This record gives sequence, structure tokens and C-alpha cells, in this order.
Amino acid sequence: MKKLPSVKDLSIEQKTVLLRTNYDVPLREGQVADGTRISESLPTINYLLEQKAKIILLSHLGRPGGKVVPELSFKPVEKVLTLLLHGDRVKLLENLRFWPGEEANDLSFAQSLASLGDFFVNEAFACSHRQHASIVGLPKFLPSAFGFDFLKEVEVLSEIKEKPYRPVTLILGGAKEDKLEVVEKLLNWADKILIGGKLPQLVSKSYPEKVMMAQLNPQGKDITLESINQFKEIISLSGTILWAGPMGVFEEIENEEGTKQIAQAILASQAFKVVGGGDTEAALTKFNLEAKVDYLSSGGGAMFEFLAKGTLPGIKAIIKQ
Repeated sequence: MKKLPSVKDLSIEQKTVLLRTNYDVPLREGQVADGTRISESLPTINYLLEQKAKIILLSHLGRPGGKVVPELSFKPVEKVLTLLLHGDRVKLLENLRFWPGEEANDLSFAQSLASLGDFFVNEAFACSHRQHASIVGLPKFLPSAFGFDFLKEVEVLSEIKEKPYRPVTLILGGAKEDKLEVVEKLLNWADKILIGGKLPQLVSKSYPEKVMMAQLNPQGKDITLESINQFKEIISLSGTILWAGPMGVFEEIENEEGTKQIAQAILASQAFKVVGGGDTEAALTKFNLEAKVDYLSSGGGAMFEFLAKGTLPGIKAIIKQ
């Protein structure tokens, strides 16, 4: 991939920058439960402030479906940002998905966002596999570039795609069916693909032997001990491991064992370890294991799609201006 334009390439002094961030953070009792995703955007925000730019932060939270859902307001995120940032040059726009135009990639909505600023910077790698107005629409109207965290994601994942330590093991979990689409695209590149979480219940076709489906417990909320042990054996022999999506409903103590044991096995292995996605990140935090990962990607689905295609809609939108 050719060199991507960086925020450093833009003449932003005294200008207003629309910064697309990934603030889809877990909330608990109206408070931010894990602020990792906010912290990841701070180097780019601080750089923009050093350049005397004004910043309008754009992001989404949850799936409100194009209408205002008070529990998914950015007020708790705003509180955290106020503590981390000093000054009045940063403004956080309300949850973009409160407007139907965001997920519909409505160009008039993108244009109304663009009218608020002079430049657009994409710092939301985790959302850049989505054809949404704030990802692929905005670059049509403003000079655009990428933030530091986004560029680091591309650098690390490109290196893994081109020169992985083999064997390569992909571990997919969670409940988002679109992860299954990447299985097809990564079959030739990966040596083993392990599938857990809710995904085995969603599979409607047969795969080659290198793809292993976990068995689920009677409640369908965790993988079985037999599957845990089969997965652990493959993990122990891996050279590179990419994991996105928990193995079960790990928030419930009675269903945490699959995710916990697989996480421990991954982190005990000698492989190069990459973990992606908010739920997987939350699981590592719960089990106090996040410090042992070689690289923490902000996106699960985006990570796998980038490995499969070498690009994302959010990248194409900016480099094809």
C-alpha cells in the first residue's frame, strides 16, 4: 500500500478540524467503564491543539438506529474528555448515529457535517470498514488525512499480512455475523481458523479442515471444555495469533471459562499476539491480561477486513479523492 496521508501533511493552524474518533466505549451505570478508546485518540488531539487548531470530534456510540436514545448520549464521554483535555478548542458532537443519515451514508448529511470544518482527519480505524457518512462521505467535501493511531494500525497489520510468523491462527468469536464473511477471504492466508462465541450457530455452510468450529454448552453461552482444549493445542503451536470476539458471554461468571482460558492460552504462547475489538479488549481487562498482548487493535471486524483486502472503505475514500 502506498504511503497514506498523515495529519502532519495538513496546514491546520488556526483552522477547524473534524476528527472522526472511535468512542464506542462500554458504559456502566451511566459512566464510561473502559476509556482505552478515548486514550488512543489523545496523541492526535494533542498534536492538533499544538498546531492551534480547533477540533470538532465526531463519533458514534452503540446502535440507536437513527433516533435519539438518551442512554447512548455522549455526556459520559464528554465528562472523561473534560478531565483529560484543558481548553475550549475541543467540541464533541452528539452521537452521529442519532441521525439516520450517518449509517445511510447520506451525502447531504455528510455535507452538513463538512460545513462545520476546514479539514477532515480519520482516527477511527475500527469503524472504517463501514460505508457511513462520517467515514466515506466527508472526504468528498474536505481535504482529508489519517490520525496517528490509524496509521499505526495500518503499519502493524500490513507487516503481519506480508511477513507473518507461521503458522497463522485466526480466532473469531462474539456475535457479529459479518466476521464469518472474512473466513472465506482469509482461508488461503491463515493456517488455522478457530470459531467460537455465537458464530458456530450462525454458520450455514461447510468449511475445509483448517476451520474448526467450537461446540457450545447447552445454553449456547460458552464453548465446551472439549473445544477449549482443542483450541489450546492449536494455539500452543502458533507463530502468529489474531483474535477478535469473545468465546462466550464472559460477563457472566458461569459463562466466562471459554474466553478466560483461551485468553490465557494465547498470552502464554510464544506467538506474536494481536487482539482486536471492544468486547475482546473488555474481556482482557476483566481478566487483567491486556498488558501481555503484542498489539491491541481497536477494531475486530475492521482488522480482519484489512487483512483480507489490504484496504478499507475509509482508506479508499481518502486516497481516491
